[in-house]
Amino acid sequence: MRRIDLKPLEPFTGDLINRTGAFNPGALAAATEIIEEVREKGDAALRAYTEKFDGVAVEDFRVPPAAIDAALAEVDPDTIDALNQAAAQIRDFHERQKQQSWFFARQDGAIVGSKVTPLDSVGIYVPGGRALYPSTVLMNALPAQVAGVERIVCVTPPTKDGTLDTTVLAACKIAGVTEIYTVGGAQAVAALAYGTETIRPVAKITGPGNAFVAAAKKLVSGDVGIDMIAGPSEVCVVADETADPAMVAIDLMAQAEHDPLAACYLVTFSDAYADAVEAAIADHMERSTRADITRASLDDHGLIVVCPTMEQALEAVNIIAPEHLEMHVANAMEHLGAIRNAGAIFLGEWTPEAVGDYVAGPNHTLPTGGTARYSSPLAVDDFVKKSSVIQYTASALRNDARAVVQIATHEGLWAHAQSVALRLQSLLSAEQASVAGGSAAAGVDAGENAGRAAGAADE
Repeated sequence: MRRIDLKPLEPFTGDLINRTGAFNPGALAAATEIIEEVREKGDAALRAYTEKFDGVAVEDFRVPPAAIDAALAEVDPDTIDALNQAAAQIRDFHERQKQQSWFFARQDGAIVGSKVTPLDSVGIYVPGGRALYPSTVLMNALPAQVAGVERIVCVTPPTKDGTLDTTVLAACKIAGVTEIYTVGGAQAVAALAYGTETIRPVAKITGPGNAFVAAAKKLVSGDVGIDMIAGPSEVCVVADETADPAMVAIDLMAQAEHDPLAACYLVTFSDAYADAVEAAIADHMERSTRADITRASLDDHGLIVVCPTMEQALEAVNIIAPEHLEMHVANAMEHLGAIRNAGAIFLGEWTPEAVGDYVAGPNHTLPTGGTARYSSPLAVDDFVKKSSVIQYTASALRNDARAVVQIATHEGLWAHAQSVALRLQSLLSAEQASVAGGSAAAGVDAGENAGRAAGAADE
């Protein structure tokens, strides 16, 4: 792993980070071509791209309900129990995020509020390739279900024999997915966004994927909602002398084994401790079943930052803004307030990032690539939309008329001012009140009277 030794008071800066973006120009160009092809040719394009990229011929993309039901019986009971335990804790956490519509009545009778409405439909992308991810199903479908989304669609690439992994299907059943399609890549994103003969479009697309999926999500954003542009996974571990180097090493490797592009950061306080962690990594690597991927990640995208003080270490964390942050330090909770930028924060030696990936409850779909500076984990709020609600009384309009007319006039929006002024005139006429000393005679502009009327009302 690359190493940086900071001097006392020396700041850690963003240019010291060697990050890989969510996608490259080649992926963007390829995704553009794929999306246009799917929009033009629909299912025929999906079949052609599935055969080209996945090496299998799929005639009917829709997975029949019977196959989904059967998956529960085919998966071993211990795995089903684990999925159910994870689902229960994920559902419980996200139930606590739910927001209700709310309304507030002002003293003048005006009512303002926010109406919360579930999205009509959502499409979940579940990656295939190097690994299978039933956990991704749970983390995306369950908050959508909690939010009240009625149509939850899952797309995922086929395995080598053209089928789908039974554990992924079982997770879909447990999490309330209503439709499953055997299609992946940028073509699946296009199908969800624009629809084909088989797949109806959705309102929003969530879930991680490779560079081509990320590029496709970027391209369709605006025509359809997306959760985020997810780049390579990443972890930052802050470890002091109380942390076991072997545990720190395996936690770094747990992230590195996802992808050769995964980024792993160790922030610590001495070169001797950093050496101990690297020695532990070498020891673990001899037993790793994904050693090649893990080694590529750590060699190409690993970084150790040695800091003289905890203050410098935490500032380095905030500059990195990692997807996952582990605090392997004494009294970890005491440092929580100083952490401004992190997708998920894991406190203490008994909290490996793996519990957050699967069962703890908080969502594992997190901002990557430093976007934790301004983004949040996937949440129930991502599966609802909010409508502002406003209802004025005559008294409320009278109270606010002067301000509305003043601002609208300043902005040069005549009709805006008139829309309030005419109502106020009608109100004053109905009350048989003179409008600013009788100036409501024919030919006098309503906007001119509004300020006077509002002033008279104030008196």
